[in-house]
Amino acid sequence: MLMAIIPFLLVVSHFGQTAARPSPLVDTAAHKSSLTISRDVCIIGGGASGTYTAIGLRDKGKSVAVIEAQSVLGGHTNTYTDPATSAKVDYGVVVYGNTSTVTSFFRRFNIPLIKGTVGPSTAAVKYYVDFRTGKNITGYAPADPTAAFGAYAAQLAKYPFLNTPGWNLPDPVPSELLIPFGDFVKRYKIDDAVSTISGYAQGFGDLLSIPTLYVLKYFSSNGAQTNSLMTARHDNSELYEKARVELGGDVFFNSTVIATDRHKNGVKIIAKTPGGIISISAKKLVISIPPLLSNLKGFDLSLTERDLFGQFLHGTYCTGLLRNTGIPDNVVVTGVGEDTPYNLPPGLKDFKFGAATALSDSAVKASIVSAILKLKAAGTISTASTPDFVAYKSHTPYAMRVSADAIKAGFYKNLTTLQGQKHTWWTGAAFDKHSSADLWAFTAGLLPAIAA
Repeated sequence: MLMAIIPFLLVVSHFGQTAARPSPLVDTAAHKSSLTISRDVCIIGGGASGTYTAIGLRDKGKSVAVIEAQSVLGGHTNTYTDPATSAKVDYGVVVYGNTSTVTSFFRRFNIPLIKGTVGPSTAAVKYYVDFRTGKNITGYAPADPTAAFGAYAAQLAKYPFLNTPGWNLPDPVPSELLIPFGDFVKRYKIDDAVSTISGYAQGFGDLLSIPTLYVLKYFSSNGAQTNSLMTARHDNSELYEKARVELGGDVFFNSTVIATDRHKNGVKIIAKTPGGIISISAKKLVISIPPLLSNLKGFDLSLTERDLFGQFLHGTYCTGLLRNTGIPDNVVVTGVGEDTPYNLPPGLKDFKFGAATALSDSAVKASIVSAILKLKAAGTISTASTPDFVAYKSHTPYAMRVSADAIKAGFYKNLTTLQGQKHTWWTGAAFDKHSSADLWAFTAGLLPAIAA
């Protein structure tokens, strides 16, 4: 079964910053609870970081409660089971970095790993299409990136701190990391690598305009797509299902936080669950959801937290599987721009969609359908047709970042100092990058302090 990867062109986004203002008073006593429990640690979010935290703390003898908004654990890990064949297709997280943290975590749940890579088969027929018109770009082929990646690696080697967990930036931050990535590309003649990098950077926004720091951090040696691992059973969700079974009733699914009170003796969390309002008294709190102000309503944020989180920008990233596209099984369609710099952007087709602005799920799906139908209208693929969405998942907010001026002013130094304040620890992609291996390594570094 061959899968078509359909990355979309990225556009520039402009998100406003939220000025610091007094944190609203949160009255946890105003909510009547049907259940009151006590735990050592309460974890908000059951994605890669939250699940790793819960299991790691359990292994250290700590009691936990996990508040998860979805009906499953795993966050960006999405697996489709074909109803006819029971075959598994991972369409969210696909591969993992080959690190001891990864192999140990999978070994703990008795899940075998094999070496694997991402990308289409070498036998696939490749179409490079401008989705604005649906036309195949005649004569286009990605440049050989070998020499360019050699030059890229030489520059990356100057900043070894980018290969460590978290944002361990020197003060001052090297000015070269603050320039737009497009300027960095020209300065070091790595043009021929841009197409390959963009193929893994859906959701980053305008790749050429964002600070170079984010590209080098995401595409560091730890984030390389070579020498990767995948599950032997091609079911990444198995890890999180086994974690769910082990955590049992300590996970509250389809639940959200209404209010928090981080007082001098610990933390009180009020959450809305399918079974009613619950109250959790905990010694410590771990927050692993994206730290956007819109996600943290009801939290008793400090002025510093509110100021920092109000500066985050992010893009849209969605993934899924299509059926009845009319695109032949052996055809892979990749979006490129006919007139843009560097041409940036069985039966089942895998798609990846990225945009710099926040888009609704209906808008994303409409864009995908429109792009496929343009293939037919332009005569590129005459059999193209309106697809059925077999599986769909939004990973938005994606690639959270701040401006170069904010980085220069010490944003990440201030973000790092939040750890442990008000009995709270923070983890997730905003504190490292979108890579399970790196998120687990970062979280592992926090566990001793959380468990202390």
